[in-house]
Amino acid sequence: MISLSDFLVVGALLFCLSVAGIFINRKNMIVLLMAIELMLLAVNLNFIAFAHYLGDVAGQVFVFFILTVAAAESAIGLAILVVLFRNRRTINVQQLDSLKG
Repeated sequence: MISLSDFLVVGALLFCLSVAGIFINRKNMIVLLMAIELMLLAVNLNFIAFAHYLGDVAGQVFVFFILTVAAAESAIGLAILVVLFRNRRTINVQQLDSLKG
């Protein structure tokens, strides 16, 4: 039987890996978005673990709402990235700091 602490350790490792991915790679926008999504999935794993441990389905329902918002966020983020790449021909974050409208 897998205990609650095992789930929390895996969630903490995923969260730390995503934070490290954000701090190590500050150049590629796609990798930054993937690290943010990994961070969100680590939090969702913790919600599921606590919901299973407490025997309550509210945490699982909350995760479905979070995943729905994350899917919309990813779609909008990738659409913005496509437009930026078409206009600037790069997705390097350091070269996108001078955005003018």
